[in-house]
Amino acid sequence: MYDYPRLRELREDRDLVQKEVAAVLQIDQRVYSNYETGKREIPLHLAIRLAAFYEVSLDYLTGRTNDPLFRSKK
Repeated sequence: MYDYPRLRELREDRDLVQKEVAAVLQIDQRVYSNYETGKREIPLHLAIRLAAFYEVSLDYLTGRTNDPLFRSKK
């Protein structure tokens, strides 16, 4: 099982249904549902597209930080 804790949260915060997010990713709703439930690993190119769509960092999208606009410390 894969863990993408923010996928559902981000979608629901924007009052979207899975079908709408799947359309953004140009995939079937059932495939997106498998990502959201952790049954399938989300490909990097789709994770990047989702982060851009939601305007958050990949670290936030994947639960590595609680800061949606996480910036690396230089």
